[in-house]
Amino acid sequence: MNNEANKTKAMCYGEVLWDVLPEGSQPGGAPLNVAYHLNKMGLSTSIISKVGDDSNGERLVRLMDEWGINLQFLQVDTEYPTSEVLAKMNGNEASYEIVFPVAWDFIGKNNQIQSVINSSTYFVYGSLASRNETSRDTLFRLLETDAIKVFDINLRPPFMGQDLLKVLLEKADIVKLNQAELEMVQIIFNGPLDKEASQVKFIQDHFNIGEVIITKGEFGASYYTNKKGYHLWGNEVQVRDTIGSGDSFLAAFIANHYLKAQPKIILKNAIAMGAFIATKKGGCPDYRIEEYESFKSKMF
Repeated sequence: MNNEANKTKAMCYGEVLWDVLPEGSQPGGAPLNVAYHLNKMGLSTSIISKVGDDSNGERLVRLMDEWGINLQFLQVDTEYPTSEVLAKMNGNEASYEIVFPVAWDFIGKNNQIQSVINSSTYFVYGSLASRNETSRDTLFRLLETDAIKVFDINLRPPFMGQDLLKVLLEKADIVKLNQAELEMVQIIFNGPLDKEASQVKFIQDHFNIGEVIITKGEFGASYYTNKKGYHLWGNEVQVRDTIGSGDSFLAAFIANHYLKAQPKIILKNAIAMGAFIATKKGGCPDYRIEEYESFKSKMF
């Protein structure tokens, strides 16, 4: 393969962790989930995060290495442990108790990262990794990049204030929200509370964001560009759990965005991926891309 083929196409910044469920632990964290599915879809992806110098960290590193995720910028902390999140299931929905502080709260600056991000196509980040000053400062520095910046809002009280959210939105080129997060942004910034299109326009105008994605679970998703809004219904599927479904949606969106697919094709493929992962257990289930393609052909 040539250098262009080997070049990192996306970099995901933030939390990597173990979701501790009643039936056992599963690897997780939105950045890790997105990186996992991007690699599955053929986009070489790096993770920028931190694990502890412990057995949980070693297990995560082994898994990510097996999955082919680039670990060049994964750091190891000798003081703080690898993150664990205590997850509780209510039917198919999960709620989380996010332990603090942990290793990914202390992602340090690295001059090499900046040059790699600048040569990458996408830089994917969320809001949760900004809950501690060290990782927040590193993120702010990395956001000064020429890459397409994709902000996956993940409003986890009490870790998100208006000032921080404003900065993270202003840096974004693409932002993904679910319907509850869309409403919350309006409340925080005194936006309109009527039609979705008006709420999205407020975000686009207020923060100078070109593209906005709204996910709606079983009801599909909407994708707004500067010129037009696109909407597509989902189909009912047999849900195993919803962990990581939104992350897989975002990964499929980015993979198709990279290919410059038509907006409705981007939306269709992303919705299908989110639904496909919802039929499986955990955020990073083992699957072949052919399984997803077969599922998609039956869904639409």
